[in-house]
Amino acid sequence: MTVTLPGPAARPARGCGVAGGTLPDDATRLDVPGAPVSAAGPATSGAPVGHARRAGAGLDGLTVADVDRADKLAAMRAGELGSVHSWELVTAVDGPGTRLTVFLNGCPLRCLYCHNPDTFAMKDGRPVTADELLGRVRRYLPVFRATHGGLTLSGGEVLMQPAFAARVLRGAKAMGVHTALDTSGFLGANATDVMLDDTDLVLLDVKSADPDIYRKVTSRDLEPTLRFGRRIAERGLTGHAPDVWVRFVLVPGLTDDPDNVEKVAAYAASLNAIRPGTVTRVEVLPFHQMGRDKWDALGRTYELDDTPPPSAELTERVRDQFRAHGLTTY
Repeated sequence: MTVTLPGPAARPARGCGVAGGTLPDDATRLDVPGAPVSAAGPATSGAPVGHARRAGAGLDGLTVADVDRADKLAAMRAGELGSVHSWELVTAVDGPGTRLTVFLNGCPLRCLYCHNPDTFAMKDGRPVTADELLGRVRRYLPVFRATHGGLTLSGGEVLMQPAFAARVLRGAKAMGVHTALDTSGFLGANATDVMLDDTDLVLLDVKSADPDIYRKVTSRDLEPTLRFGRRIAERGLTGHAPDVWVRFVLVPGLTDDPDNVEKVAAYAASLNAIRPGTVTRVEVLPFHQMGRDKWDALGRTYELDDTPPPSAELTERVRDQFRAHGLTTY
């Protein structure tokens, strides 16, 4: 059975080298609702620059059909097919200039404040081919050139789908597009050296630099994130390494303790001690409640229901702690 979602008519499928020479029938297409894009770029997104995982523009106008599970898995292992939650075109978020930010499904962390818990499971995304996504990137080349923007792969956790991410990054770099990975770093071992060669910027989400707080926030261990950041810094000593923007979500009563903030700031500064200029920016992202309804809709327990956003005074105190380490902080 084929289900056609509302939106512009889906175009005929193109092959992408899947085993047997055919593309899985349920591969969906990134048809964008709305008017053609001008080189001046879109208006700035109305979403607040808060903690990561905004809701994207969705994947309207796509045709979804049944497909053999084995064919789908083979295409995903080859990086020809990915599980995508949504995408959006935004300015001043997720990297420099106007960005095409693509949110992939699947995440090993269970952050208490996650804005998009509907990206936790890879099976809940929609299959999109790397060719289709790169076709969307090509459409926006004039915008990226005019605004010095580019492509950002986010999630969920982008490194849950390393083969797909690597193929998309390679294709984007072949077009001369600035590329960024928005990641927790927990699966940094999945990022090959070739993938990092094709990455201009890593948005490294450091939830905490205290192992106990990190586990409380994410239900996972801290060390893989720290190790990934150090690996990026060390790569730059002998060759290409992406710039790093450290992101820190400020949650009152959870991550705002001065000692915890100090540990994150010291970690960020330590990357610059390994290689000066590794961390070019720190973003302190104030917690907000905009994702709470999603938790309710999914029947999940939301533990931060009574947590207020941080005050302006608290946010500035935390930013000053980072600045005291010589870090450019917003």
